[in-house]
Amino acid sequence: MPLSGRIWAVALLMAISAAASWQVQAWRHGLAFERQAARHSALLNRQSQEAQGQYRAEQDRRRALEQQLHASDQQHTRELSDAQRHQVYLRDRLATADVRLSVLLDATDPANGRAMPATAAGSVVHGAPRGRLDPAHAQRIIGITDAGDNGLIALRACQAYVSAITR
Repeated sequence: MPLSGRIWAVALLMAISAAASWQVQAWRHGLAFERQAARHSALLNRQSQEAQGQYRAEQDRRRALEQQLHASDQQHTRELSDAQRHQVYLRDRLATADVRLSVLLDATDPANGRAMPATAAGSVVHGAPRGRLDPAHAQRIIGITDAGDNGLIALRACQAYVSAITR
């Protein structure tokens, strides 16, 4: 075989060898890319499942908090309603003179200028002397205590809300 034929044969053999090695490399890299893509897909799937689990747990916590706040709101509304009902009842009893408000008197008050007897003559009540309040003043006192009770109930409701959401 002439020299140029041999060169062509060697060149052809080298070209075939190069093409074959390129093909083998492509298969190896393709296989490596497939494995890497599978690992990446599995990682993304696992992260997605973890995120869904966290989302569900957060939704459950939110629902539980909403239920707790709803129950707390119902309790405080009931307390407020009971307090208002009691205040109306007390005002009615004061208005009909079923009940009278009285205050303890200091029998030895030096500002009074005179000492009061420990018991009034003809009285069947034992103990410290008491002075009855005017019904209008008693109504105002009941109104003040009503506002105070409402304020305390509202304060407890706010404290329960804050403690529930900060847990």
